[in-house]
Amino acid sequence: MIVILKENAAVQAVQSLVDNFKSIGFDVHISQGSTHTILGLIGDTGKLDIDQIKMLEWVDDVKRIQEPFKNANRKFHPQDTVIKVKDAVIGGGSMTVIAGPCSVESEEQIITVARSVKASGAKLLRGGAFKPRTSPYAFQGLRDEGIRLLLEAKKDTGLPIVTEIMDLSQLELFNDVDVIQVGARNMQNFELLKQLGHTNKPILLKRGLANTYQELLMSAEYIMAFGNENVILCERGVRTFETYTRNTLDISAVPALKILSHLPVIVDPSHAAGMAKFVAPLSLSAVAAGADGLIIEVHNNPACAKCDGMQSLTMPDFDTLMKKINIMKEAQVACNSL
Repeated sequence: MIVILKENAAVQAVQSLVDNFKSIGFDVHISQGSTHTILGLIGDTGKLDIDQIKMLEWVDDVKRIQEPFKNANRKFHPQDTVIKVKDAVIGGGSMTVIAGPCSVESEEQIITVARSVKASGAKLLRGGAFKPRTSPYAFQGLRDEGIRLLLEAKKDTGLPIVTEIMDLSQLELFNDVDVIQVGARNMQNFELLKQLGHTNKPILLKRGLANTYQELLMSAEYIMAFGNENVILCERGVRTFETYTRNTLDISAVPALKILSHLPVIVDPSHAAGMAKFVAPLSLSAVAAGADGLIIEVHNNPACAKCDGMQSLTMPDFDTLMKKINIMKEAQVACNSL
């Protein structure tokens, strides 16, 4: 249920209403707009009398929300959430690019790629330290050494780092990581999501291989319900009957999630197609659809990559793509102004 207060409601009146709802067992999410304040009531609101609430002095309107996700719901929070990571801004119509190799392989590799993607315009550096692989015999990542090397690249370039967590036992190793990524396979690892809710770090939450928008938003809800509202949603393609590409990028997820939720939405074109030749067109499609950012795999020598070389761009190709993204973003801004 949301309670919409009258324009420019007094601070004391708002606090009095919040205290009243809390006293009868509800958690209250406060969303402060430019003119109106919205109170989101979390709990069993079925027994509340809407008409009685509407009679309160500072209440303008009351609406019930049917969706099971509350904190992540745009009705609770009409304004876009904007997440700041050092100098990078994700959300609110931004186009922030995260780039780097699928996996960290050596200090020379990660620093070389970091310097290159920064020069091309990337705002954050990605790199896998812990790698979830289908085969137990495939390269599993450098683990804690990989995080150390990412921090060296951060020290060298100033780029904030994004890397994936796979298990609760790894959480302490992520103390200096700027954005913690939850991969598609862990999207419904609810115990992990709960613990990430106790952190104050931005969480990049990837959609599962066969999950609905509501399931993705319910996973975000787990993180937010435990106190961390810094969640970034990521569409990375879903598994369909098509076998030509690795996955099928669901570009409609971008506008759909933005209608349903206030959280930033980014797109991973690399995992969506699994082939480097598709990364540029899918990236531009995501920009046109209104995505807040992209996460793109870039390698200094894709042919020799230990993981997912086929879908990794070369550094020159990434630089070319960034120029196209900037042009596309300018065109989108102009189009939106019409």
